[in-house]
Amino acid sequence: MLNELDLLSQNIGRLIAISGQHQQRLLDLETQLAHAHDERDTLRAEVEALRGERDALRSERDALSSKIDDAQVRLNAILEKLPHSRADESQLDLLAPSTPAAPAQGNAG
Repeated sequence: MLNELDLLSQNIGRLIAISGQHQQRLLDLETQLAHAHDERDTLRAEVEALRGERDALRSERDALSSKIDDAQVRLNAILEKLPHSRADESQLDLLAPSTPAAPAQGNAG
């Protein structure tokens, strides 16, 4: 009977030790989970900030594109009002897209 009580006491001791280890593992995992939640929240805030910045840049891009389009329309209106002489036409021919521009682009890169 004494051996059974001793064996039972040892088993209870082991169970207590195992339970303590599990509790410590649980606490460690809860701490890791809390850190992961904090990191997630930080990353979400960064993503939202980046989205706001992206949207601002898109708006700026669209505004600049609109300004470029308006400038192009005004430039075309000005060019249409200019008198056309032979010399002007030959100079405008230099700006035409049919001129081979590939060698100039090749040298730029």
